[in-house]
Amino acid sequence: MDEDRQKKGKAMFDAVYGGITAIPEDSEDDPFITLMLDNLFAQIWSRDAMSIRDRRLVIIGIAAAMGEEFIFETQARAALTKGELTRDQIQEIVLLLTQYVGYPRASRLRARVLPLLSDRDG
Repeated sequence: MDEDRQKKGKAMFDAVYGGITAIPEDSEDDPFITLMLDNLFAQIWSRDAMSIRDRRLVIIGIAAAMGEEFIFETQARAALTKGELTRDQIQEIVLLLTQYVGYPRASRLRARVLPLLSDRDG
């Protein structure tokens, strides 16, 4: 395990998901977490060619297409919390997705983010 890469991966994970979700405390010897930090966050998310926001938008589209409601909600929550997307932009994404992933799937995605958007109104 490359400690510098782990440190870089943890820093990028925090930039992407800090305040939304955390790396489990007891995951130092977990090969899944190690691979995620070393590869996905230290080597992919940290590249300069795209911003975190842009990468997140790609993942939102993929999650929608695959019907991954939890991932969609997590990405929307992170984007709102990190100031990468506004409430109106999240709603617009769901509206746009109706035409590409279908109304039934978009309706389920909308159901996942409506409470999130309501929480931010208050």
